[in-house]
Amino acid sequence: MRRPNRPEPVVPGEALYERKEREFVSHWTAALADPPEVYGERITSADDVVLRRWDPSRSKLGAALANGWDGPIPRRGERWLYLGAATGTTASHVADLVGPDGLVVAVEKSVRPFARLLALSERYPNIGPVLADAREPLAYLPIVPPVDGLYLDLPQADQVEIALRNARLFLRPSGVVLLALKTASMGRDRTAREHLDDAVRKLGPSVELERPLGLEPFHRRHFLLGGRPTKAMFRPEGDPEATPPSGPRVARRR
Repeated sequence: MRRPNRPEPVVPGEALYERKEREFVSHWTAALADPPEVYGERITSADDVVLRRWDPSRSKLGAALANGWDGPIPRRGERWLYLGAATGTTASHVADLVGPDGLVVAVEKSVRPFARLLALSERYPNIGPVLADAREPLAYLPIVPPVDGLYLDLPQADQVEIALRNARLFLRPSGVVLLALKTASMGRDRTAREHLDDAVRKLGPSVELERPLGLEPFHRRHFLLGGRPTKAMFRPEGDPEATPPSGPRVARRR
């Protein structure tokens, strides 16, 4: 009898799965919440693990995986700072990836989506919702621990600067920066490619970038930028020998 085409782990021991479909590869995460469904996504199982389909049309990070992103992503046990979490669609998949021993600090400034994010955190104890403006990271500095990764999905003209400002405060030196760049929010005076080039130029000194990846056809004029920080990320102006800050030491919420 032919074996069913079930999702298989991308990396053994991690929570990301993939399945070869007829014309593409679908991605799934091991569901941490019960019930597992968050936004109407498909649910299946493999080896007694409940899996959630990561819909690339609903998630920039999901679209990057669908388009072949092979750079760093969240892993089990890590802490991530998510800027622009909205209602928690992608944040829930990131929470699946980091697992019960990880943490996703989800920052959202709009009250209406934050209410849904707060409700989601009742099912996902590893999501810590924060009602705040990502442009003002000092406001949540006392409650955010040092993180292993920063993910930003904000439709703002200064999204690159917001990412760098937060990374310098919270990111560990060995961490990861992921930026879902929305070029349509950066002005109509340049093409998407010109905005991408400008973002790469701004990030370049502080982040050792992977090759940028376009997110079409799922998200027009979007790109995923990602990489690890360089020493320049944590270097105060005028002090080339400065070492990275250790960050605030705040116990995670349980």
